[in-house]
Amino acid sequence: MKDERKAKIAIIGLGNIGQAIATNLVKNNRPVIVAAREITKANTFAEKSGGLAKPMGINEAIKEATIIIPAIWFNTLNGFFNQFANELQGKIIIDVSNPIAPDGKGGFSKIIGEKESAGELNAKALPKNAKLAKALGSLGAASFLNASNQLPEKAVLFYATDDTSINGEIEELIIDNGFEPVRVGGLNQSIRIEVFGELHEFGALGKTVTRKEIVSKIN
Repeated sequence: MKDERKAKIAIIGLGNIGQAIATNLVKNNRPVIVAAREITKANTFAEKSGGLAKPMGINEAIKEATIIIPAIWFNTLNGFFNQFANELQGKIIIDVSNPIAPDGKGGFSKIIGEKESAGELNAKALPKNAKLAKALGSLGAASFLNASNQLPEKAVLFYATDDTSINGEIEELIIDNGFEPVRVGGLNQSIRIEVFGELHEFGALGKTVTRKEIVSKIN
């Protein structure tokens, strides 16, 4: 049964990670609003969701939801924040981005300073009164789907927030994606859970983990 008391979620962008997040939420009976620049993408996803995903235009989706997940490339987030600055005021924004781009050799390279993080940079560009959490970006899309609801112990998803008043909403969101939430600290810890970081699947961690496997790195 749906819990109408939970915050409304809007996923903006239905590429690999956007679809993975939306799929996990639907699988765990959490309603979600889906939006994309091509509305047909949102309509197609919603048709397969059993009524749990509702397609909307981007403007309408942001206005309707409390939690906004822009599942878009890091280098397009500033433009997104600027374009929808009014609509995003006061919202909880989930930053899933990783500051990387194709390196022309079949891999990816970091496109910001070695010691810079997407989470901290995006926090500086936030619309008025919006609250940012770095979350849902520490696994690749395939692992995000495959490790959801893992048994006997859930896999971990890390998150970072400066504003601890939103921890409850973030942890609920992670749980409803089928994972165990683990906060690593404030946004100054974002670099640890981004690509190439010590707690990212495509960094030092190298895989999905349970809390028991990672306890020494998060204490």
